[in-house]
Amino acid sequence: MLNLNDLYYFVQVVDHDGFASAARALNVPKSTLSRRVILLESQLGARLIQRTSRQFTVTDAGREFYRHALAAVIEAEAGEHAIRRRHTEPMGKVRFSCSTAIAQFALATLLPRFLVQFPKVHLVEYATNRHVDLVNENIDVAIRAHAGDLPDSGLIQRRLLFSPRWLVASPAYLESAPPLAAPEDLRSHAGLAFGSGDAEPMWRLTDGSEGMSAVSFKPVLHTDDLMTLLSAAKAGLGIASLPAFICRRDLTAGALERVLPNWTECGVNITLLMPSRRDLLPSVRVFVDFLAAELPSAMSGKPPQGEEAAWARH
Repeated sequence: MLNLNDLYYFVQVVDHDGFASAARALNVPKSTLSRRVILLESQLGARLIQRTSRQFTVTDAGREFYRHALAAVIEAEAGEHAIRRRHTEPMGKVRFSCSTAIAQFALATLLPRFLVQFPKVHLVEYATNRHVDLVNENIDVAIRAHAGDLPDSGLIQRRLLFSPRWLVASPAYLESAPPLAAPEDLRSHAGLAFGSGDAEPMWRLTDGSEGMSAVSFKPVLHTDDLMTLLSAAKAGLGIASLPAFICRRDLTAGALERVLPNWTECGVNITLLMPSRRDLLPSVRVFVDFLAAELPSAMSGKPPQGEEAAWARH
């Protein structure tokens, strides 16, 4: 493989009609240019330039090679400029992963707003509930929902918000079910459980101060899919514990009501993960900053103003 620098030096010598003028333009010794062109000729096995003390002539082989060398130099410079533009203007692909629930209940409305603001950025979303390896799968950003602390993986972590889990049920279920005044009353209700079904289902509730209550229940449904859990609750099959950002819309619409609104279950933390903070492209940086600014409100558990009354069933 030829040295691209030698092609560049050869092009400059031809463009400046000689070694001396090219050396002055490049601010390099004339001997350096001559030595590099001689090496290039040796590698090609052809004389590119006829030079004497009085004459400088590009050979036929030199003129043919010049066209290709010039094209290679132009392409290399274009590639360099393209990368430099990426470091000054948000553009190009940003690959990110998130759970399907976050994609559907938070990002579906945020991503179009981001793309309108940064039209030269191309987002590639991987909505999946599996664990994604950021480094090996070439992912720029991951949005993770997790109950405890994330393991120390060497990834950069940026904690965004905490989303509580609320007990919810449909109005139709609550109208026909036994009354609910305290956590202990949950034992007489149909439960919808999140998880694999291996452990005994239990709701661990807190009232935000000193009150704690662990209530076991017998579920009519076990699922590790939050969308299924939400649909079952809306269908009136029983009480479910759901992250606030997932059930907020249905609470506002009246399709669900909070059960024991003074009590919450342990929630989930929402964290951004990145392979490195160094050398972030502007496209990745603005996307991370956008998520940090917009996700907390998009995933908050606060109802729209004036609609609080529709949320709670005591």
